[in-house]
Amino acid sequence: MSADFWAGYISGAAGILIGNPLDLIKVRLQVGTPSLTTTTTSSPSPYTSQFSSASSLIRGATAPILGYGALNALLFVTYNRTSTLLNANPYGTPPTLWTTWVSGAIGGLATWVVSTPTELIKCRAQISTSASASSSWGITKNIIRTDGLRGLYFGGVVTALRDSIGYGFYFWSYELSTRLMMSKIESGKTEPRVQESAKVLLCGGIAGVATWASIFPLDVIKTRVQTQVLGPSSESALLLASANVGAEQRRLGAIDIARNAYRSEGPSVFFRGLAICSIRAFIVNAAQWAVYEWIMRELDPSRKKVVT
Repeated sequence: MSADFWAGYISGAAGILIGNPLDLIKVRLQVGTPSLTTTTTSSPSPYTSQFSSASSLIRGATAPILGYGALNALLFVTYNRTSTLLNANPYGTPPTLWTTWVSGAIGGLATWVVSTPTELIKCRAQISTSASASSSWGITKNIIRTDGLRGLYFGGVVTALRDSIGYGFYFWSYELSTRLMMSKIESGKTEPRVQESAKVLLCGGIAGVATWASIFPLDVIKTRVQTQVLGPSSESALLLASANVGAEQRRLGAIDIARNAYRSEGPSVFFRGLAICSIRAFIVNAAQWAVYEWIMRELDPSRKKVVT
């Protein structure tokens, strides 16, 4: 395996471990209902009780740790190879910002095969208020049993669109902020001993925030699409109230979900959870880029870093 594969895999897994508690809160804010379990007639528990134990803060982390590591590896490998193909600049010079965005978008699109089932399982686990219904493996088996392997790719179109646009801005913003940082370093405005660490941490954090800001409405729609589960009697029967799934027991598509959400909750619904997501994005991506760059130097010191 190439150095960027392992650097991407390990940094992706590290990002999930760091950011899962905040991601859990973000998903539940996007869904917009404090209790989605329909298997009981008792009154719903208070929202804060869903985070009453340490285990509740890592709920849904299993699938992302396994899946997002592979996703991140695929992302960086595809981005690096595409950037090399598209870069017409002389050897050793950085790519243009446009080819950086295109390479990131292609890399994001390539992750669809991993990100769709990972996001589906993660979101359903995170909105579950029952520990017995939040097992990633249990949710996976239930999906396959009821919908087959095709069910793991429910919401795939909006997920692919989100990932393609988002990762385009991810690498674009990292490259842009890195160049701005380097211009300050070269002008002597930054202390040499903090140059590299400050550049990676700050630019990585900025890239994460810029990415989520560019695609957050799409992510809200994706979350609401994927958290629709039909049938009131199954262990993970979690019906999204705002989706207005009718008596015909039909899952709604992204356009219907967006239309219903806008009608019932207004335009602000598409930005619900953005603040907590931005905090998480800065922390996670600062750490993720730091891990990626460190592993790249350790595994392949002679290789020029992707973004400098």
